Amino acid sequence: MADRIDFIEFRTLTKIFEQENGRDVPVIDPLDLSIGEGEFVVFVGPSGCGKTTVMRMVGGLETPTTGDVLLKGKPVTGPSREKGMVFQSYSSFPWLTVLSNIRFGLRYRRDVPEAEKDRIARHYLEIVGLAPFSDFYINRISGGMRQRVAIARTLAADPLVLLMDEPFGALDALTRERLQLQLLGLRKVERKTVIFTTHDVDEAVFLADRIIVFSARPARVLKDIEVRAELPRDRTLEVMELPAFRRLRREVLALIRNEELRIETREQETLSE
Repeated sequence: MADRIDFIEFRTLTKIFEQENGRDVPVIDPLDLSIGEGEFVVFVGPSGCGKTTVMRMVGGLETPTTGDVLLKGKPVTGPSREKGMVFQSYSSFPWLTVLSNIRFGLRYRRDVPEAEKDRIARHYLEIVGLAPFSDFYINRISGGMRQRVAIARTLAADPLVLLMDEPFGALDALTRERLQLQLLGLRKVERKTVIFTTHDVDEAVFLADRIIVFSARPARVLKDIEVRAELPRDRTLEVMELPAFRRLRREVLALIRNEELRIETREQETLSE
């Protein structure tokens, strides 16, 4: 599909980690994949399969061993404001208030006058529902609220792509659910391209336009699942009760379980040698 090639493209991408003992660890098999502008793509797979490494290469935090990551036709060569990242850990600054944390995301935006930066920061403060807490220091708010600060700060930088590495993984179930709904709401407003990793299959199906299921390391694409063909674009928690949701969940779980079983079998064979 042409629109995908125009936005993010992985061209014969590989990654090998070198160890001190001289044994190389292949992490990514040759990967060819494209993502269209405005898509919400979720990476899933067995633990340690390499999905986060793929995401970090989009962000310019890892360098491919061979191949390229292209963003709007240009090779990714390092971190930049075009790629905004939100991690599982709460990446906030405890010496700053909530508003100042969000404003910090604007520090490299030379396209915005200084006087305008406060307005933009307050805009994203409102969008994530934290206006009453603008003057609170980070250590006085909950973990879920800190993740909302991190998301708002990243969006304030106006990246082309939002990279989210298990951002809700450390949260309790109800907070996670609320932030999933809020993220879907933000996406309707912002229309950002999102790459999201998770171990939670329900979360993947609930959020995604597409789910990319990776194999065990070295990662290759087992299946590219078009969730948006099965589920409505505007989603509420009731979507999880639909037969299509349950079918997609079973499909993704089966693929991951088969890979986990393959890993276990391979490890047992290695131990018995």
